[in-house]
Amino acid sequence: MCNRRIVVVGGVAAGLKAASRARRRDGDAEITVVDQGDFISYIACGLPYWISGDIRDGRNLWPRDPEHFWKRKRIAVLTRTRAEAIDRRSRALRVRDLTSGAVRDLPYDKLILTMGGKAFVPPVPGRDLEGTFTLESPKDALAIRRALDEGGSRNAIIVGGGFIGLEMAEALWTRGREVTLVEMMDRLLPGLLDADMSDQVCRHVREKGVKVILGRALTRLEGDDTGHVRRAIVGEESLDADMVIFAVGLRPNVKLAEEAGLEIGPTGAVAVDDHLRTSDPDIYAGGDCVENAHLITGKPVYVPLGSTANKHGRVIGTNVTGGDDTFPGILGTGIVKVFDFNVGKTGLTEAQARDDGLEPVTALVSGDDAAGFYPGAEPFMLKLVTEAMAGRLLGAQVVGPGDVSKRVDVIATALSLGATVRELSSLDLAYAPPYSHAMDAVITAANVVRNKLDELCRGRCAADVCQMLDREEDFILLDVRSEEEHAEKRISGPRERLLSLDELRERAEELPRDKPIVVVCSQGARAYEAARTLEGMGFRDVRIMEGGLIFWPGELHRDTGVEPRSELSSCSG
Repeated sequence: MCNRRIVVVGGVAAGLKAASRARRRDGDAEITVVDQGDFISYIACGLPYWISGDIRDGRNLWPRDPEHFWKRKRIAVLTRTRAEAIDRRSRALRVRDLTSGAVRDLPYDKLILTMGGKAFVPPVPGRDLEGTFTLESPKDALAIRRALDEGGSRNAIIVGGGFIGLEMAEALWTRGREVTLVEMMDRLLPGLLDADMSDQVCRHVREKGVKVILGRALTRLEGDDTGHVRRAIVGEESLDADMVIFAVGLRPNVKLAEEAGLEIGPTGAVAVDDHLRTSDPDIYAGGDCVENAHLITGKPVYVPLGSTANKHGRVIGTNVTGGDDTFPGILGTGIVKVFDFNVGKTGLTEAQARDDGLEPVTALVSGDDAAGFYPGAEPFMLKLVTEAMAGRLLGAQVVGPGDVSKRVDVIATALSLGATVRELSSLDLAYAPPYSHAMDAVITAANVVRNKLDELCRGRCAADVCQMLDREEDFILLDVRSEEEHAEKRISGPRERLLSLDELRERAEELPRDKPIVVVCSQGARAYEAARTLEGMGFRDVRIMEGGLIFWPGELHRDTGVEPRSELSSCSG
């Protein structure tokens, strides 16, 4: 019996994971991996941190070479070898050696396509000028490092406010550059966060000194006589620029599959079934060139992530060696470090849920990654998204300097297991003061949603309240914090009233009963208690500002040396 012949196109996460898994299951298979680049098995997600200097030795990000895979696994890895065509009838892959130009056919029993994605560069004039970069591979990172080390680049433009754009903004800022980040959508991380959560990230980035331009696209780049980029035109604004990083996102690399007649899905990526088979049963595909089923909606989505690519590789390696493994789909779970903030998301955002025809119910809460009295506790903000009808979990977003990953992973696990918001609120999570509050923010958010579903709580997001003030709607903005807290920072305006929670029962009759009331506090808990108190006293139109002042999208008025207020009065600031 002939040995099984397995050929893999692509020598990074999914490809080499599949090849290694196949070798562990079949010691006799002939396994060949082809890759047109010089680097294999590299960790692309770590490249921004090497550029910044956080990772000192870049070789830790590309530690393996073809010799490693041959000596340890008897996997032949051919670098600088481009896959040019698939002959499905003969089951052969045509490849070209980019050094010698020689062409040959590699016969296969099973072919694995892991061609990855290609960084998208918008078709703007000047995009090919010297000093413009993308970040896909160590080759790109080396070029960016070289430009920075030479010291000539002082004004950097980042095009794109996604994962790589924000990571590179921090990396270049760390290297002492003046950084401007341009995002054509109206918020940073537009595929990851709703506007209310993205606002928190944008504010933090701007506080670090990065200029952020939202809602406008790069129009063109202009260079000097040597062909080096010198200016970026964004709308009508002209910006100094001697380095430009395009971080607009990936497009799936599907040319080889498309020319072979394999099915391409509605996202533009290769279509695969739950075994990661393409439309040809002898060809499998994974990683950044394929689409996945979304576990909430069931619809195909394109979300290229290294974590998904590695899971794909294991499933494929099992199946091409006679196994029967499946990949159910993804939640789009992701996390990114943005200066001192950690930003994570899983499942659907509120906007995505509405776009999919769902009726979401959300909760905005703030919490700490340790008990508030424990030294070093760091805060975060959490948004939980659920479905109105049955309390089904839909997704969550968490941002802030605190431990975001724990909360995102808990909710991702609950989503994967089909938990409801009631089940989430009852999870037996670990508690000790160094790690969380006795009621973690995940459980608090679940309970807020339960209160909404039980009609015990009605809320307004901070952005809605801000718009109500801008429209000069007739309502009362009731601040139930202490006088000292109020003097330190507050929302100023003629509709604002101060009445601390401790005084509320005795002085509630000073409030008008014929006007809507929106109750605000620092984080939302006191506002909820105050709203329940007022409703119990017969006030009919009472809502809380969800999440408290921490979510306020504008500037808060601050006083210095102001005497505490003892009367219920307006605060015009």
